[in-house]
Amino acid sequence: MNDEPAVTKKRIGATETSFAIAELLRDQGGATITTLAEEVGRSKSTVHNHLQTLRESGYVVKDEGTYYLGLGFLDLGNAARQRWNLYEIAKPEMDELVSAVGERAQLMVEEQGRGVYIYQTKAEGGVQTDSHIGATVDLHATAVGKAYLAHLPADELVDLRERLDLDERTGRTLTDWDELERELETIRERGYAFNDEERLIGMRAVGAPVLGDDDEILAAVSVSGPTTRMADEWYREEVPEIVTQAARIIGIRATYS
Repeated sequence: MNDEPAVTKKRIGATETSFAIAELLRDQGGATITTLAEEVGRSKSTVHNHLQTLRESGYVVKDEGTYYLGLGFLDLGNAARQRWNLYEIAKPEMDELVSAVGERAQLMVEEQGRGVYIYQTKAEGGVQTDSHIGATVDLHATAVGKAYLAHLPADELVDLRERLDLDERTGRTLTDWDELERELETIRERGYAFNDEERLIGMRAVGAPVLGDDDEILAAVSVSGPTTRMADEWYREEVPEIVTQAARIIGIRATYS
């Protein structure tokens, strides 16, 4: 698990504003200066200055009065993902996993107490939700996240318990640490985790840890789909076997590549 970032004594307001603008453009798929100014609580002139700087750097584009994220962020995102060489190692196995299950699969790593999807792929009939490559997710509310948490060293799990809130995503989300830790123990014993509508109503998932040398947790993988298809023996027995096998192969390739 990555260390918590050091706390700085001074935050740079201009930098925060630029990133707030970029995140709004991402979330809204484009926005006008007026909308951005209202959302970030800055004047239109201030927002305009930030946008101009981002445009000149290739990170924002303008089309008929609406601003969008530029492809400069694509280059940065790809560079960030390359830091995790696991992505290239896991990609072929993830694609095979989707072919076997016929749903959507994701590869997750942890950074600063959040799960980050560094690869995602889905079958033609797989259901796309709000998750995507680069999306961050709560570790406690996902199968992939719980599979990861269950295989953390005890001291790192204690550290997370002190730092993280177990926010409720649905009525099924585990929001009590003692209850969560009991489930994590079960996950450690059987080797995989379930997400039964704990993040999104109508969606289920099965996750498994990607382990390296000495059972070091490297990442986790999961397959997710609608409750109408992820059900009964297929969901409870067959998919877990397929997912754990894929995670095991990725771990072996990561260890010996």
